[in-house]
Amino acid sequence: MNPSHLSGPVLVLGTGLLGASIGMGLRSRGVDVVLSDPSPSAQAVAVDIGAGRALDPAEALAPELVVVAAPPDVTAAVAAGALRSYPGAVVVDIASVKVAILEELRALLGADSELLHRYVGTHPMAGRERSGPVAARGELFSSMPWVLCPSLDSSPAAVKAAHSLAIDLGAVVFRFDPQEHDEAVALVSHLPQVMSSLVASRLQETPAHALSLAGNGLRDVTRIAASDPTLWVQILGANAQKLVQIMYGVREDLDRLINTLEAPTAPGARLDLAQLMAEGNAGQSRIPGKHGGPAQSYAWLTVLVDDKPGQIAQLLTEIGEIGVNVEDLRLDHSAGREVGMVELSVLPSRRVALVEELTDRGWKVIL
Repeated sequence: MNPSHLSGPVLVLGTGLLGASIGMGLRSRGVDVVLSDPSPSAQAVAVDIGAGRALDPAEALAPELVVVAAPPDVTAAVAAGALRSYPGAVVVDIASVKVAILEELRALLGADSELLHRYVGTHPMAGRERSGPVAARGELFSSMPWVLCPSLDSSPAAVKAAHSLAIDLGAVVFRFDPQEHDEAVALVSHLPQVMSSLVASRLQETPAHALSLAGNGLRDVTRIAASDPTLWVQILGANAQKLVQIMYGVREDLDRLINTLEAPTAPGARLDLAQLMAEGNAGQSRIPGKHGGPAQSYAWLTVLVDDKPGQIAQLLTEIGEIGVNVEDLRLDHSAGREVGMVELSVLPSRRVALVEELTDRGWKVIL
């Protein structure tokens, strides 16, 4: 067990996916975690899975840190209550918007605004399509970005405690001011969610035989469309001003594309389509690659495997024996056949040797 940077106890207010995952992660480091949730059943599940112990109203709790893991529309109110109830504690929230919460918190504290020196807004950029404590994992934040967004009022001690929380959970810490954070997540998180949901909504009346042709492209684009609508109503509403500015640009691009496709053989139409795709290539290439480093171009190959237990594990074991590192992996299935397709990415310099070795070992490789 690695020692914690926090001495505890840590009080977690909210036992959904993130709150319970924080509790599990801190417990694995020996931190005393206390849980509280308005839902007795959610709190009980979080306790049962080992995320912490239930808050005892009779206990004179003096937490070192309070983590507000409440929905965005009540985060400010919960944080204000925690700042007043636990005068020795640093209070952090983990909501995915920061400016609106900070402004509401200032208004709620009023004459008690000096309490803000113990508050730091944060945002762990981690999650799953599933929600609730049953989906919690102590490793959820490992190697994931965790953004600290201290205000001008946040004390160095409060920022240090927030930093310690993220480090204890294995996250990679970034520091943004609240305005900069909301602008960034509008583009890299909120826009993808909206676009994924819009694409997925087109599938509602699609005949089943047409959907049987769907491959990884459609699955990749629509994966996050399975996210919790209630949560996203709050997130999008709180960051609407930042998101709508980006959506104006998307609308211009869509209008441009529609106009071109309405006359695809007109002079310049093909050039415009090629330019649009090239602009997408240029943007995609700027997304940081493995381990947050510069994006790299990997070589892909597809291996057919029988759709039965142990096949993928055997394939990966043999790739390890060959001495090739898999940079990325995707799974698909062949329509109408009990065959799986494992798409692998490797360094371009290792692709030819890997294909030859796998073929010699009897694997069916599709180039």
